[in-house]
Amino acid sequence: MSDPSAHRPFPPPTRTHPVSLPDGSGHPGTVFLSAVIDHPRMVIGDYSYASAFDPPEDWAARLAPYLFDFSPERLHIGKFCQIADGVQFITASANHRHDGISTFPFAIFGGDGFADRPSMPGPGADTHVGHDVWIGQGARILPGVRIGTGAIIAAGAVVTADVAAYTIVGGNPARPLRRRFPEPQSAALLDIAWWDWPVEKILTHEAVIYGGDVTALAAL
Repeated sequence: MSDPSAHRPFPPPTRTHPVSLPDGSGHPGTVFLSAVIDHPRMVIGDYSYASAFDPPEDWAARLAPYLFDFSPERLHIGKFCQIADGVQFITASANHRHDGISTFPFAIFGGDGFADRPSMPGPGADTHVGHDVWIGQGARILPGVRIGTGAIIAAGAVVTADVAAYTIVGGNPARPLRRRFPEPQSAALLDIAWWDWPVEKILTHEAVIYGGDVTALAAL
């Protein structure tokens, strides 16, 4: 097993730009999200990062443009998630009513308030992303979706329904492509919860985590 002391010190989750360039500066297009987002409706775990070829000033607005300070729903992102360029979470505040004759949101164009107006939908569900989820370039995550830990979302996917843990999905609408592990191993990985280990322990056992041997990881 590799010795973490032999590598460059792992950046803390409070570092804005955790990827170091050869000159020692931080790569401007990659950020630890918990370090750059202070949004009352977003909950983000340590070490989850996002990348962009044109880094925004407001990462919260780039990732979840319809999640406002006053939105009733929340966006939850776990630890060690990897979010590629162009990913967007379309949260519930983007919704229109679509159970009647019209979908037009009359209430937002005037009046003394719109919370109880018939043209406004009720509060929508939170969106949840588990731990160690990889979301590929340009994917769209629709309101109220729950993405399980260890899932992979293919580039360009439009995720309209929940994704089981350790499942790869792709397409529009996204469909399961394959399971990364059999169900018993997926359940074991959720019990092991390596993402909750101290980062020093994770680095020490990096080879086992990437080796794919769930039994060996459980033995740690």
